[in-house]
Amino acid sequence: MVEDLIILGSGPAGYTAALYAAREGFNPLLITGVNIGGQLILTTVVENYPGFPEGIFGADLMDMMKKQAERFGTRFAYENVTGVDFSKRPFRIKTDSKEYESKCVIIATGASANWLGIPSEQGFIGRGVSSCATCDGPFFKGKDVIVVGGGDTAMTDSLFLTKFAKSVTIVHRRGEFRASKIMQERVFANGKIKVRWNSTVEEIYGNGNVNAVSIRDTATDKVDKIPIDGIFIAIGYSPNTKFLSEKVKLDEHGYIITQDEVKTDIEGVFAAGDVVDHVYRQAVSAAGSGAKAALEAREYLQNIAYTEKGK
Repeated sequence: MVEDLIILGSGPAGYTAALYAAREGFNPLLITGVNIGGQLILTTVVENYPGFPEGIFGADLMDMMKKQAERFGTRFAYENVTGVDFSKRPFRIKTDSKEYESKCVIIATGASANWLGIPSEQGFIGRGVSSCATCDGPFFKGKDVIVVGGGDTAMTDSLFLTKFAKSVTIVHRRGEFRASKIMQERVFANGKIKVRWNSTVEEIYGNGNVNAVSIRDTATDKVDKIPIDGIFIAIGYSPNTKFLSEKVKLDEHGYIITQDEVKTDIEGVFAAGDVVDHVYRQAVSAAGSGAKAALEAREYLQNIAYTEKGK
């Protein structure tokens, strides 16, 4: 069976693309991947998604998006994509268990935050550990927080967090930042921000929520345990595109290169969400690009049908 449309990924971009495509009658198949719901599953309360004035749990928002897409006819395959073949048509999508064929594909596999890799980290995600300052910053009003990193993301997150937190401490493993000069100047000029150079976070502690971390001075090997209310990991994101190597054009960081926002270099293959966007990384912008990708896919599929009818 050749599908009209297969969507890869089950975050806001994938679910929104599925909703739009299903309402158009294309009966899309959405392959969820291993991280069902995307990055929002790691977020506790989402307060900046339109339509929820009291906020909503990230997992609940994703569940509602899934149900809405399913209502209009989206089908789901709870599998992980391992490879694709876009060199011939129909396109081929390989998963852990089978191979699918499709006339059109939307890639919405997102990006994953880079974590520190210490034992306690994952257990405190959503309870004081975050990879998204713009998502979770408002929950730390009047609190003391740490930002780990030394690039522009860490600088931007630190400056943003000063709007809410009582203090922000940047923990950086080197003796200088790699961030742009102007971002460094803004950080150094902000009285709420302190820097711990040549330091690494060794462990995270808490009783329900984070309440302390241990920091190692890499020059002296001394370890300090300090009280803290939150820790923001700002050491970058990795787009989930390893299975796409040499299949579509990627930039030097692995993000899909698009034209007209959602078109890849292969006709009939579209991309949406954080797999394209390494700037905003917001649920609402991902959902918007998912809608655009579905509308472009609709036009593509309609043109195919018109051409085939004319033969």
